Amino acid sequence: MSTRNSARWRRTARLLVAPAALLVAGAVVTAPQSQAAPATTLASFSDDFDGAAGSGVDGSKWVHETGDNVNNHERQWYTDGTANAALDGQGHLVITAKKENSGNNCWYGACEYTSARLNTSGKFTASSGHIEARMKLPRGQGMWPAFWMLGSDIGSAGWPQCGEIDIMENVGFEPNTVHGTIHGPGYSGSGGIGAAYNGPNFSDDFHTYAIDWSQDKIVWSVDGNAYQTRTPADVGGSQWVFNHDFFVILNLAVGGYWPGDPDSSTQFPQQLVVDYVHVS
Repeated sequence: MSTRNSARWRRTARLLVAPAALLVAGAVVTAPQSQAAPATTLASFSDDFDGAAGSGVDGSKWVHETGDNVNNHERQWYTDGTANAALDGQGHLVITAKKENSGNNCWYGACEYTSARLNTSGKFTASSGHIEARMKLPRGQGMWPAFWMLGSDIGSAGWPQCGEIDIMENVGFEPNTVHGTIHGPGYSGSGGIGAAYNGPNFSDDFHTYAIDWSQDKIVWSVDGNAYQTRTPADVGGSQWVFNHDFFVILNLAVGGYWPGDPDSSTQFPQQLVVDYVHVS
């Protein structure tokens, strides 16, 4: 999508979740069958990504999704294992986008990029709390990192009825801007309700991205600076669909309607470096 309005129906039409098969807008994003247990609603969640360099994420906390995303016209193939998502041995999860042929076919033909997308579906859900990640973002045209949540009833309710909370999204052509958005019935895609936060180049250092979420209220912040509050009064008489369980997602997309495709200025590999994810 070359414009913001046309762009914002982008990533969100994709997940129609069955426990072990996450359907991504026309593509099947699969998770191992052993990860199909019902999610547990807990008061807190913490992952500081401690572990040996090159090791994978904690499988008791995270599910790998695999596949492409035709509806957003993203260019990457999401892989399993440690090729695109691994610990660095210094307390970080590194999600790496690479320019390479995965051997799979994407919606446009032979896939030209690989990356990773992780979620806590079947592992952890929350219906309120302080949800925070400290991250250093990638840089360059076509990069699209995101820290976000989907309603755990997506498999039965569908999207956008399940609700989507985008805690942080960034597109590479806006290195100094991050976005927070909600999507629900009557205000999804290009009609999503949100705001932008302008600051430093978010690729230069780590920053914290968070929401404080309670009954009928969500507040977004960057580095502790609140910049947006949403309540049922903001959805124009439509249904507020954020008072139930959601799961957490981390991903780094390459290309798509909103960020546009990488170009000759984009250097690969690019990395989304995650210091921690905490829910309290």
